[in-house]
Amino acid sequence: MQIAIIAIFFIALLLIATEQVNSMNKAAVAMFAGTVCWLLYIMWGADFVLAEHQNELMNFLKERGEQLNSINVKEYIAEHVFLKYTLDAAGIVLFLLATASIVEVLDNNGCFDFIHEGLYTKYPRRFLWGIGAVTFVISANLDNLTTVCLMLALMHTLVAEERLRWVFGAVIVLAANCGGAFTVIGDTTSLTLWTQRLVTPTAYSFQLVLPCMAALSVVLLLFHRHLPHRMRLVRTLPPYRGDDTILNRWQRALMLVVGIGGLWFIPTFSRLTLLPPFLGALLVLSVLWIVNELCNRHLLQADVMVRRRQPLALQYQNIQNILFFIGMTLAVGAVNESGLLPDFCAWTTRYVHNIYAVGTSAAALSAFAGNVPTMLANIAAFSHATGADYAQNGLFWPLLSYCTAVGGSALAAGTLAGFALWRMEGVTLRWYVRHFLPNLLIAFFVGLGVFFLMA
Repeated sequence: MQIAIIAIFFIALLLIATEQVNSMNKAAVAMFAGTVCWLLYIMWGADFVLAEHQNELMNFLKERGEQLNSINVKEYIAEHVFLKYTLDAAGIVLFLLATASIVEVLDNNGCFDFIHEGLYTKYPRRFLWGIGAVTFVISANLDNLTTVCLMLALMHTLVAEERLRWVFGAVIVLAANCGGAFTVIGDTTSLTLWTQRLVTPTAYSFQLVLPCMAALSVVLLLFHRHLPHRMRLVRTLPPYRGDDTILNRWQRALMLVVGIGGLWFIPTFSRLTLLPPFLGALLVLSVLWIVNELCNRHLLQADVMVRRRQPLALQYQNIQNILFFIGMTLAVGAVNESGLLPDFCAWTTRYVHNIYAVGTSAAALSAFAGNVPTMLANIAAFSHATGADYAQNGLFWPLLSYCTAVGGSALAAGTLAGFALWRMEGVTLRWYVRHFLPNLLIAFFVGLGVFFLMA
């Protein structure tokens, strides 16, 4: 039955990697794989539990004064095996829901219009560096998928030429993935490392900020040389947001500081209270919500808030992101409990003694299977490995995060952010591989070299 679970898992990865061809939603595939893998696991649970958790199972039966039977095994799996992965996924999901709500409040109040004003220029080279830097910084606070959706929508209101939008869109994806990788709140993968207590926020960011900046800077330099001197802009009116124009610039700036500044405070909140990160995110959301109601009290009293524009596309992308993460967490958990990932970890640590070889392999796998499943599988496999490189704040974890983030950008479907680019701008795989992949490979190895020198 282990073979069946592994087969379903790899078939799911294949379908996810070829989504542009088979047109099957990766979130649906991940959810199906996660649920079916656990159904197969619990049907033959006695064999798996006796192989992986024999002592714990016997203590469980001893406390209850019962004999080994199929019912008791299923109860043990539900309470002590499956529940662990459910709780891990739930913490990440609550964090994502809170940050998505923060983005919605800020977006509806026009707080991101400051970015539109700052990036408005007819010079594509200046726009390239501006949008790369802004995306990098924003993604360090918000998850990369949300950042990409926001920045692509903003770019579409400024740049009129399709091929230039493709270039800027590819840069946005890389900048979002790099920015999300160097903070523990910037991406689901780095957030998972933090919630699993494999890294601490300050040490993690210190190890990755320069490699991520180096990789992004190399791509910007390579594209900078080939851009024209001027570009044609879209002639549009400022975005209409119903009656929310009652907010002045100071009120919007206040809400932006509360939202983004609050997100930066989450690691400190978690360190001081030892409570999970999602609680800090909910606290920031509640404070921002109160500030929003104070700033919009006239609209609330006039009952006109229902006419506000709602970012439905962004909500749809976030729901898919959440369902995809839940499905992959469950699928990886089932494969891990079947014994495959611990065996893989034992083989790797015995025969492959170079963490950079493992990281480069993870980068290649991320390009096809995606950074989320690659990262989750490596966390499950190596979280109990011995050695300084695999301990808390060991070199392996930030290296893995960097490799999966940049490697996942190698193909448009390697990350959810890249898939958003394909959906929203219609970037073809042929163009992406021909014009962006060579530059990305150079940037990847430059960033890897910076990481090696800092180690």
